[in-house]
Amino acid sequence: MLGIIGGTGLYCIEGIEKQKNLMVDTPFGKPSAPIKVGQWHGRDVAFLPRHGDSHTLLPSEINYRANIWALKSIGVPQIIGISAAGSLCDIFAPGDLVIPSQYIDFTKGSRNSTFFGNGLVAHIATANPVCDDLIQQIESIGKNKKIQIHKNGVYACVEGPRLGTQAESHALRTNGGTLVGMTNVPEVFLAREAGLCYATIAIITDYDSWKDNPADHVNVIDVFTLYKNNIAKVIDLIDDTVQANINNSNCLCSSALDYAVVTNHESLNEKNKEILNFLKRK
Repeated sequence: MLGIIGGTGLYCIEGIEKQKNLMVDTPFGKPSAPIKVGQWHGRDVAFLPRHGDSHTLLPSEINYRANIWALKSIGVPQIIGISAAGSLCDIFAPGDLVIPSQYIDFTKGSRNSTFFGNGLVAHIATANPVCDDLIQQIESIGKNKKIQIHKNGVYACVEGPRLGTQAESHALRTNGGTLVGMTNVPEVFLAREAGLCYATIAIITDYDSWKDNPADHVNVIDVFTLYKNNIAKVIDLIDDTVQANINNSNCLCSSALDYAVVTNHESLNEKNKEILNFLKRK
């Protein structure tokens, strides 16, 4: 089953057949919305709108832990996220698609960013935080469809919800960011903790605030307009991805916890044992 997390402006996907809504309870609360489960080209898919069905959640209000847990609990091994993002470089222009390969966390520590804690200690490796196999297969499908996809983006995740100052935009660039958004952290890292393959397709909607011309600075109207004008291209790409029935048999993402847990298993209480056993489940 392929999991799809929809970002700003994407709250449902046409073409999913035999669709039903599942509200999944998790140890961390409820996900952003009921998960829409059905079939797309004969393959099981699960769609979850990141901000809720009516976009009622700020980036910092999203229950990322519940979203990832809920998708894993219904049998999702792979997640493709769809996000709006601003460009921090000349290479990525509004309307382009970028698959980030690296992340820099500039959030403020207010988000629940891990499944661990409260007696369960683990240190997940995130040197390469996304699934290379999944990215390569999406890129290959994009080439076949003549859809240009930039790889190797460095996604700088900021807290929001306000849009950044020009000084902040320059600071992100100085620190290595090539695109900026508000939602992929901790989503990407929680997917790794849960042993799931993860990749984001980012739609570049603006140049954030680093350019000198004020006409190039980000605003909400342009973000929604660019996103809406390019979302069909992303859905077309995912449509072929679903038909390709991507498998992850050679992927190591599901083994991410093999050597990450520090706490002795015998020291764990029953709740933590259940959490760990669930996260390790393949």
